[in-house]
Amino acid sequence: MTNNPYITLAMTQKNTAIILTIVGIILLIPFIAMQFTQEVNWGIMDFVVGASILLIFGFAIDYTRHCLRRSKSLKLMIAGILIVLLILWAELAVGIFGSPLSGN
Repeated sequence: MTNNPYITLAMTQKNTAIILTIVGIILLIPFIAMQFTQEVNWGIMDFVVGASILLIFGFAIDYTRHCLRRSKSLKLMIAGILIVLLILWAELAVGIFGSPLSGN
């Protein structure tokens, strides 16, 4: 992108703030749902694991955007990261593969 370390640092801080905001908004969905229904029953560890996974994948996407320049390869890599995120999230939620991760 740029060779100026101050601009790079500011961009990194902005990206970090955006990632943290998105993760917070996503985690608000089950928190608000818990207030209205008994179907959603998350404990503190569910929120910790969910936040960890979302942060890891958010920073992975940010790092990929920073490293890859070509549009096609960038889109493919981000799509791959999102597919892995969705598969992991589904496994943790309902155990679609029956692995020990699902807690079943």
